[in-house]
Amino acid sequence: MANNPGSVQDKSKDLGSSIGQAASDVKNKAQDLGAAAMHQAKDAGSNLTDKARDAASFAGQKAKDAASYAGQRAEDATSAVGGSMKSLAGQVRQNAPHEGMLGSAASGVASALDTTGDYLREQGLSGMAEDFTGMVRRNPIPALLIGVAVGFLIARATSSRS
Repeated sequence: MANNPGSVQDKSKDLGSSIGQAASDVKNKAQDLGAAAMHQAKDAGSNLTDKARDAASFAGQKAKDAASYAGQRAEDATSAVGGSMKSLAGQVRQNAPHEGMLGSAASGVASALDTTGDYLREQGLSGMAEDFTGMVRRNPIPALLIGVAVGFLIARATSSRS
């Protein structure tokens, strides 16, 4: 068998062309895979962001609900304390002496308990906070001095003595 140089060269060119085409196909497939992977990564990131946003929203709503519940419970407790104070005022009036110095002191205590009980039941914590804020605005210097004095006393009571 004789070697046909033209035939080997043609086959060589065909093989080179086939290899070049295969390389081009591999390159195109790699680019397609890279684009698909990038698209999937973007989708995954977007989904993760959406899930994180939903979780944060859910946690924020739960915190808001818990704060609202705690606030309502505090208002209910304040109202209950007001009712108890009114009840105590009735007991003081019923059991305390009605005459003399002790009688007038007991009557004053009962009236104060009754008034405070009404205030607590009607105003609650929010009303108390508004009244306190108004008092501080009307009397800022005495409020500041009282705050400093209370802070000093608390610091004094809680400090360790050597």
